[in-house]
Amino acid sequence: MIVVPLKEGENIEKALKKFKRKFEKTGIVKELRSRQAFEKPSITKRKQTMRAVYVQQLQQIEE
Repeated sequence: MIVVPLKEGENIEKALKKFKRKFEKTGIVKELRSRQAFEKPSITKRKQTMRAVYVQQLQQIEE
């Protein structure tokens, strides 16, 4: 359960932003979408390797 404590006089919109950020970090929506359709293990492995290569390239450019 996600809890967002409100301070005295804090704007509700700020609290909503905090809630949305916390909700995104949990990854619930991402997991739900991935469970809607079956994906072959080979495809998931391929996606992981492609993402790893992409991240590595970004790190090399940064250095």
